[in-house]
Amino acid sequence: MNPRAFKKSLLLSVFAASLGLRTSASDWPQFLGPTRNGVYSGTNLAESWPKEGPQILWQKKVGQGFSGPVVANGKLILFHRLDNREVVECLDAFTGKQLWAHDYPTAYRDDFGFDEGPRATPAIAEGHVYTVGAEGMLYCLDLDTGKILWNVNAKAQFQAPKEFFGIACSPLVEGKAVLLNIGGAKGAGIVALETTTGKVLWQATDDEASYSSPVPATLNGKRQTLVLTRDGLVSVDPADGKVLFTFPWKPPMHASVTAAVPLVIEDLIFLSASYGAGAMVLRVGNDKPEKLWSSHDALSNHYATSVHHNGFLYGFDGRQEQGCNLRCIELKTGKIRWSRDRFGAGTILLAGDQLLILSERGELIRAPATPAEFKPSARVQILPVQVRAHPALANGLFYARSPDKLVCVDLRKPAKE
Repeated sequence: MNPRAFKKSLLLSVFAASLGLRTSASDWPQFLGPTRNGVYSGTNLAESWPKEGPQILWQKKVGQGFSGPVVANGKLILFHRLDNREVVECLDAFTGKQLWAHDYPTAYRDDFGFDEGPRATPAIAEGHVYTVGAEGMLYCLDLDTGKILWNVNAKAQFQAPKEFFGIACSPLVEGKAVLLNIGGAKGAGIVALETTTGKVLWQATDDEASYSSPVPATLNGKRQTLVLTRDGLVSVDPADGKVLFTFPWKPPMHASVTAAVPLVIEDLIFLSASYGAGAMVLRVGNDKPEKLWSSHDALSNHYATSVHHNGFLYGFDGRQEQGCNLRCIELKTGKIRWSRDRFGAGTILLAGDQLLILSERGELIRAPATPAEFKPSARVQILPVQVRAHPALANGLFYARSPDKLVCVDLRKPAKE
């Protein structure tokens, strides 16, 4: 083969490999990933990082917001605020190049002087993008073009209150329904809208909204959606909104924020919140939850949901402003196996048997998920401070944002020579 033909063949091989990567590796299409529990199922991550840290492929200046990035079909959706507009921006996930953008006006003001951008992480499903703004503007956009398919003003339509920090529920798509923990009036605590039209399919409960988002579950062979409202745990049938069970559970004070989502492990449900609520594990038998254990001192998640691996939970204990502890506890007993006190706040993902911890200080830390001890194997600074949004891990690339920057970090295995 002559040099020119060899070069052409090599380029075609690289291109084909790139296409294969785009279609075969794991996406991160919604809050907390494809299974809504912070777990990455891909097998393409490097076993170790270079001494100088993994490569940052690209970075981009962004606006305000606690909304995390999501990725599907090689496209990244960034939801942020620029000036007085909430912006839904679609980027090429491998290069950061803008593909399209949609924006609309917002007048949201934070009563406590915090970030005034959107809080909810978008969802991508069946070629559609669903976003919920801080004032409750819900948009359904075409993933390929950004075209508006429909929109709903949830604040006006359901009389959803602002509460402390605006509307923050990350939408869940289940079948033909978009589910929201919205806390509306007249039985609109939890609502379901048709994915293709925005038409109300059903609404359920009079519960006020917490800052926790719905999660899917299959318990006793029955598909259901679990929602942690301000009043407690609610299970609804996503098809018709029928309430399957409720379990009262909430912090003892009204001035509180419940943000971590219910974590489902087989027939067990882990609930966690700060402000005096603590943690609890329920076992669901015969469609009725029963308390397995509860504790005020085990693992009280403030805003970041814990992850589970081989019978142990890993997460942040305590309130963000008071300095969190990073902990490992036994799922079935609540016994603390190790605790790194005053570690600080952050978020945590599980990839295989590895924890990927993104601290609020912008440091990415890798450590084995083991109850024996906390022993980081690598750490690297990837962002400035005040990192609150949940990251995404798709196709071996780690996406994270601060109040003004979005980065793409390459955690993939090195290409074979």
